Formats: sequence, C-alpha cells, structure tokens
Amino acid sequence: MPLASIIISAISLLLSATVAVLTLFRRGKLCVTRPMLVGFLHEGTEPKIFLRLMLYATGKRGWIIEALYLRVQRGDGEEQVFSFWMHGETEALRIGSGLKVGEDGTSANHHFLPPKDSSFRFLAGEYVIKLHASIVNRKAAVSLSEIRLSLTDELASALTDPSRGVLFTWQPNLHRYQGNISEPVITGRDRSVSGASRGKPSWA
Repeated sequence: MPLASIIISAISLLLSATVAVLTLFRRGKLCVTRPMLVGFLHEGTEPKIFLRLMLYATGKRGWIIEALYLRVQRGDGEEQVFSFWMHGETEALRIGSGLKVGEDGTSANHHFLPPKDSSFRFLAGEYVIKLHASIVNRKAAVSLSEIRLSLTDELASALTDPSRGVLFTWQPNLHRYQGNISEPVITGRDRSVSGASRGKPSWA
C-alpha cells in the first residue's frame, strides 16, 4: 500500500505540474483575427492605413507588444514600412507605446503612418500588407497577418483628394476584399475619414 500511495501521489503531482505549465505558465502564440475593414486614408496629406482587428493569445500568460508596424509592398516592387502606430477607438486614439494581449483578446482600431520623410503614395496596383509585432524581450519581430488588396485606377484617383478614403471590406462568400470610396462627413470639429483628424468617417 505505501508503494501504491507513493506512485499515485507522484502521478497526481506530475499531472498538476503539467496542468500548471499548460495553463498558468505557457505563453502560447500571439494571434490576430482577419481585419474585416482595411482603410487607405490620409492624416493631413500623409498616407495612412487603418485596420480593425482583434489581437489575442492562445496561452494564459499572454504577450506584451512593444510596437506594431506594417510592411506594405506594391506590385511594382516598391515597399514602405508604416512604423508610426496609434490604436484605440475613434474618440480615444493613443500613440502605441505598449499593449498587453491576453487570451480574452483586445479589439481596437489601429492606424499606421510611414516616417515623415516618406514619399509613398497610394497608386493603382496590387498590394501586400504584412502586419508585424515587436515583442518585449524578443529580438525578432513576429509576423501576424498578410493582407492582399487590389487598388483600381478609380479608387487610386479618389485618393488624390486627401479628404477622401478607400475602405476595403472582407467578403466571406468571395474570399476577398472589396474596395469602396468613402466620402468624409464633416460634423463638429474637423476629423479625418479614419476619425483621427479631419472628417467624420461615414461608417462610424
């Protein structure tokens, strides 16, 4: 009996340790949902990309994101990093300076701008947008999502007016994004079509 009790106790301890590792100590993966809405917009005269998505972790410990950024490649080979990051809701945007993501997830608007010295413009073509995250205590960035969009001549022409935007919505039945021109609706203080500065978004 003593030997059987010892064996049972050891198995129980092993199971408890395994459960603790899998639930309390395991970080899991940092993941992101498919953005249902992607916007090609402007902040003043600067190009801006808008995403609405949820970040979540598959483990209880979660992750702390130092920064999110985009790598944007157009079909002609031009690539631009959108490294300035803001997040939050339309009325409460804040500069991205750290974000804790747990298994319950966090859903928000995310706005990305290129460096001030960038000459990037929204020209017609096929776009590949890659979302990356810089994680605390990790040297290599984590690749989270890849989005493919087609900006037609008509949509690109609309974007020559900084007060207008192009919103791409995901079509589940077609498995692709569909782009539409968004006209700003000015109400109260000036805001942009993304809700950050000039022109209230028509979809808000």
